[in-house]
Amino acid sequence: MAQKIIIDTDPGQDDAVAILLALASPELQVLGVTAVAGNVPLSLTALNARKVVELAGRADVPVFAGCDAPMVRLLVTAEHVHGKTGLDGIDLPEPALPLQDRHAVDFIIDTLRREPAGTVTLVPIGPLTNIATAFQRAPDVVARVQRIVLMGGAYFEVGNITPAAEFNIYVDPEAAAIVFGAGVPLVVMPLDVTHAALTSRPWVEGMRALPNRCGPAVAGWTDFFERYDREKYGSEGAPLHDPCTIAWLLRPDLFSGREINVEIETQGEFTLGMTVADWWRVSGRAPNALFMRDVDAAGFFDLLRDRIARLP
Repeated sequence: MAQKIIIDTDPGQDDAVAILLALASPELQVLGVTAVAGNVPLSLTALNARKVVELAGRADVPVFAGCDAPMVRLLVTAEHVHGKTGLDGIDLPEPALPLQDRHAVDFIIDTLRREPAGTVTLVPIGPLTNIATAFQRAPDVVARVQRIVLMGGAYFEVGNITPAAEFNIYVDPEAAAIVFGAGVPLVVMPLDVTHAALTSRPWVEGMRALPNRCGPAVAGWTDFFERYDREKYGSEGAPLHDPCTIAWLLRPDLFSGREINVEIETQGEFTLGMTVADWWRVSGRAPNALFMRDVDAAGFFDLLRDRIARLP
């Protein structure tokens, strides 16, 4: 039976690739895609989510708009990485796929209450505002979540939006603190993993050569956001952060990590949004997350290519 998931996202080119990977994989049943403000404002993330779902030919997957700002802070966005639309790199048409009337938080709550307890995995690949808001509004749903597989945080790679913080956690650290403290089984894909999964020119050109529309779309998005990472890190390619979450659901053997305690810094003057990851287990605090450290990059990119080749 396919694993039921909800993808909570702020597309973003790498978010888009994660959505395509999930929609291409019969092992996963995507119950819905929920948009949150993050890489770009909510009006664009909700639009982009609809465009990507439609690109994949999956009009059966509903898209919902959620929270338009962090829980207590002003929104920080990342147009400097993803472009003014969030999906710069290719032009996609206005989607015919409608935006659902229900708020994303209500959809998350209603779905967790409707489905049998322990059967739905949440996959947040943007700021954690929608998830934390759902947990605050309906505490009864927390125990019904099978697990959360999220992209966010860092330890060895420190920060990418500040010297200490990764973007998704930094945008809404209060939400992250709620999620990390909720007691739900957590699988965390930090920068430590995603920076080890860099695109290569042969892989990008292989995607461009696929005889479908989704492969060339991935190549176009990659062409755009590679330029930022090459300039920032001096790398040959760019990390595909968010698809690591979906890849773990499909092929957990591609990843390795350890169960550790992770706390979220919400007060620090210089460390706001830091994931204080007790990798060396020196704090005595109980583990609350499976924090990934390594990835088989070749296997990861083979999986991406093979699955996206199945799409229209």
